[in-house]
Amino acid sequence: MKVRLPSRRALLSLAIAVAAPFAAQPAAAQFYWSPPDMSAPPLTDEAATTALGLPGATAAEVKAGLAWNMRAALNVAALQCQFEPTLLTVGNYNAMIAHHDAELDAAQATLLGYFQRTVGKGKPGQSASDMYNTRIYSGYSTVQAQKGFCQEAAEVGRQAIFADRGTLNEVGRTGLASIKKSLVLAGEQFYGTPGYDYAVALPSFAPKCWKKGVLQPACRQAWNEQTGAKP
Repeated sequence: MKVRLPSRRALLSLAIAVAAPFAAQPAAAQFYWSPPDMSAPPLTDEAATTALGLPGATAAEVKAGLAWNMRAALNVAALQCQFEPTLLTVGNYNAMIAHHDAELDAAQATLLGYFQRTVGKGKPGQSASDMYNTRIYSGYSTVQAQKGFCQEAAEVGRQAIFADRGTLNEVGRTGLASIKKSLVLAGEQFYGTPGYDYAVALPSFAPKCWKKGVLQPACRQAWNEQTGAKP
């Protein structure tokens, strides 16, 4: 009895059919089964002056701030998100710098001009510009919300490297609001975040509650009521 084996074409068709449901899934979940919604409306010029910390900025200065903050956000992501290599945050940042170098150089000069205009020419403006850079870098650094930030920065970073030269500010206008939203802790939506929801209830450390290192009965009772523990 001869056993007829399937042809190579049939096997290929079967493999494609099996893989298709998986290929169709969105690439949203390095960390989550159901990721938090980080969508946010694009920043208007007025909203951007507040979000970027550039009060009184002109339209050109807002564009510079959007591009420069994109650089800062993706730089922080490249440094903090290497624990998940598939996010490609390092590659995204390096490619973004190479692709948008001219716009970033112009943005840096424009922002320096903003601080020299609003703070003072020479050393005062330069010092204010330096402090601004430190502040925005610190502003994109997070610990508890790191996974959400890394996921969102990777998404916006991919948009940045495929955007036309000279349009990094437009990527910032549409993407920075969601990156800033991701800095607020929001974890797994389907299963919840039991690790993050856990809170430690401590007894009162008021002097009246302690005598020779022993928690006094009234304060112990209050602590038990706080934690729901039975005496």
